[in-house]
Amino acid sequence: MLSGNLKKMSATAPQGQVQYRLTLGDDSLNMNDLIGQKIALHFKGAINCTHCGRVTKKSFSQGFCFPCFKKLAACDTCIMSPEKCHYHLGTCREPEWAEKYCLQDHYVYLANSSGLKVGITRGDQLPTRWLDQGATQGRALFRVVSRRMSGLVETLFKNEVADKTNWRNMLKGTAVELNLEHEQERLIGLLYDGLDALQHEFGLQSIIDLSDENETHEFTYPVLEYPTKVTSLNAEKTPEIEGVLMGIKGQYWILDTGVINIRKYTGYQASLTF
Repeated sequence: MLSGNLKKMSATAPQGQVQYRLTLGDDSLNMNDLIGQKIALHFKGAINCTHCGRVTKKSFSQGFCFPCFKKLAACDTCIMSPEKCHYHLGTCREPEWAEKYCLQDHYVYLANSSGLKVGITRGDQLPTRWLDQGATQGRALFRVVSRRMSGLVETLFKNEVADKTNWRNMLKGTAVELNLEHEQERLIGLLYDGLDALQHEFGLQSIIDLSDENETHEFTYPVLEYPTKVTSLNAEKTPEIEGVLMGIKGQYWILDTGVINIRKYTGYQASLTF
């Protein structure tokens, strides 16, 4: 048995085969080894803020107490909408944090999770970001100079392609294979004027096209059987989550009794038996 505060699963993909580890408190476990087994995840009714550690009745922004949610830059609206970054206006909640995490190279990418989508991530977060989204394919489009710039570029692409994963469709099976190189060429052609305008405003080196040096990455997930109907399990309503672990995709456990998003319960005190 493992017991402690939940964290999102870590994921790696050697040779494209995704491997998951779960951390509970001070212990971690290779979750791939439990696929096909009956497991039980018991939620104890307590939540600790992942930043300050205080007990909180409700989790905000996946793991924070309300005071931290209100004061931390990691919880600001520009995290979800990076084009709204206001560091350059001098109003950032935590300028030093922003310099470490936001004023660094980011990628704008295409992924195939529940279908084609555009997304962004910090320069050291690929392929982790793709694995967290359950993507079966991923391809970086551009390297840009900051999180704000990644948001401005992503906004251009939102007019032509989705920026969200349909998690229910993602959990029903493997998305139809796409030619991401072709999609990259098509979208850049459509959005050339907008990209050119951003480079004219912020400089040629603000957006680096990766077309000539990039490749499409492909991933397979440890799933015995995908559900035909996706039933979400809610730990707030059902503190004892039990079932046979049929697979893992993204941050979801696929049980024969339903699916649960482990990342959603970051900071929750829980125990796992198997």
